[in-house]
Amino acid sequence: MAHACDGRSLEFRLPDLGEGLTEAEIVRWLVEVGDTVAVDQPVVEVETAKAMVEVPCPYGGVVTARFGEEGTELPVGAPLVTVAVGDDEAVASGPAGAARPPAAEQPVAETESGTEGSGNVLVGYGTSEAPARRRRVRPGLPAATGPSGRANGRARAVEPVDGPVRTAEPVDGPVRTADPVAGPVRTADPVDGPVPVISPLVRRLARQNGLDLRELAGSGPDGLILRADVEYALRAAAAQGGRTAERRPGTTGVPAASVTSAAPVADGARVPLKGMRGAVADKLSRSRREIPDATCWVDADATELMRARTAMNASGGPKISLVALLARICTAALARFPELNSTVDTEAREIVRLEGVHLGFAAQTDRGLVVPVVRDAHARDAESLTAEFARLTEAARTGRLTPGELTGGTFTLNNYGVFGVDGSTPIINHPEAAMLGVGRIVPKPWVHEGELAVRQVVQLSLTFDHRVCDGGTAGGFLRYVADCVEQPAVLLRTL
Repeated sequence: MAHACDGRSLEFRLPDLGEGLTEAEIVRWLVEVGDTVAVDQPVVEVETAKAMVEVPCPYGGVVTARFGEEGTELPVGAPLVTVAVGDDEAVASGPAGAARPPAAEQPVAETESGTEGSGNVLVGYGTSEAPARRRRVRPGLPAATGPSGRANGRARAVEPVDGPVRTAEPVDGPVRTADPVAGPVRTADPVDGPVPVISPLVRRLARQNGLDLRELAGSGPDGLILRADVEYALRAAAAQGGRTAERRPGTTGVPAASVTSAAPVADGARVPLKGMRGAVADKLSRSRREIPDATCWVDADATELMRARTAMNASGGPKISLVALLARICTAALARFPELNSTVDTEAREIVRLEGVHLGFAAQTDRGLVVPVVRDAHARDAESLTAEFARLTEAARTGRLTPGELTGGTFTLNNYGVFGVDGSTPIINHPEAAMLGVGRIVPKPWVHEGELAVRQVVQLSLTFDHRVCDGGTAGGFLRYVADCVEQPAVLLRTL
C-alpha cells in the first residue's frame, strides 16, 4: 500500500487491516506535518468495525502531508501520509498500485533511525527495534497541505518529543455560553486557543450527535470537556427541545452551554449504526435470522466453588479469577458434549464439530459490546486463563484489541452477573452454536443437606443452536456445568 511519489517523497496508504475490513475511521492523528517519524512508528489511530488500532508507517523521515481529518472514514488503499525521506533507495515493498502526484519537497529534519522502510505495513507488524524519538523541523519550514488545500500542520522549533503529540482543534468562531444570572444565551469573544478536549471518544460522541464542542464549557481541570459534559448537554437538549440547558448541579462558576442540534428531527435523536455499533447490529441480526436458538437454565449452589477459589488464592501465587474457573468448567463440559463446540455450514448442510476450544467472553466497553477470544482455552489451566482474561479485558477497556483477538471464537461465556442481574436469554455469537450465561452470585435461602440454609446461589443459562443438538444434549451440558459449580471435585475426573 505504499508507493514512491518521486525521488524523496513516499506516500503511505491505509493498509489492509485484515478480517475482511474495507474501511476505517480516523480517530486521532499521532503526528503533525513537520514531525520526523521513525520506521514503524504509529502515525494515526483508526477505528474499524472490530477494534481501535494504531497504524505504523513503514518509512522514516519527515511528514509532509496528512490526508483526512479526525472523524473521516477512509477506504483501504486511501492515502494517509506523505513522508519525505533522505535516501532515494528507501522504498518499502508492498502491493503494486498507481503512484500519486509528487508531494511538495521539504528539508528533512534529523532522525536517529535513518529513512529505510521496513515493508511491514500491516497493523501489528514492524521491526523489533524500538522507534527513535521524534523531532520537529526548524522554524520557517512551510506547512504542507493536503488535498483540500488547507495547511495540515505548523512548523515547529526543534525539540525532542518522547511520545505522540496530541493536539486539540483550533477554535474558528465565538463560544456561546449561558448567562448564569439572566439565563439568556450570549456570545463571548472568539477564543484564541484549542478546544479543551483530549479524549477521542468525547469528540466522536459529540460529532455523532451533531454537538459543537466549541459551545460547551467543560467541568474538568482548566475547563477540560469530559464525556459527562457531552452526555449532560445531550440529555438537556433532548429534554428541552434544543433550548438553553440549565446550569449543572455541582459545578462552580462553569455554566452549561446551549445545545443546538445540527440536524433536528421530529422523532428524536438519531445515532448512526456504523463502526463498532454497526458491526454488532449486523452480527446480531444475522444470528437471529439464521440460528433457531433455544434457552434452558438452572439454579446452582456456588458456595463450594467460592470456597475452592478462596482456598486457591490463600495458598500463594497468582490470584485465580472466578471467570477463569467458570471457563475451566466450560472446557471440561465441551469435552463431554462436543456438539456444542461446533458451527453449521449452511451451504453444505453440514455440522462442523471443532477440535479446539477458542473461548470468547462478552465484555462491555465505552465503545460497545466486544467479545475477545481466549485461544486454545481447553489447553490452559486456571492460572493461565486468569492471566489471559486480564490481558484481553484491559485491551478491550483501552480499545487496543486487534481484529485477530476478536474473531475465531467457538463458544462464548457471558457473565452478565456483573450488571446485577440473575438471568438472560442472550443472542448467540454467530457463527458459534452456543453460549453459557452466568448471573450474579448472591446469598439466597437454599435447602442444603435436608435443611434450609443461606447459600451462594447463581443462575446458569445455556442458549444453543437447535440444529446442532436437541434438548437432551443441551440439558446434559448445563447439568454438568451446574454439578461442577456445586461440587468442584467433579472436575478432578477430567484433569
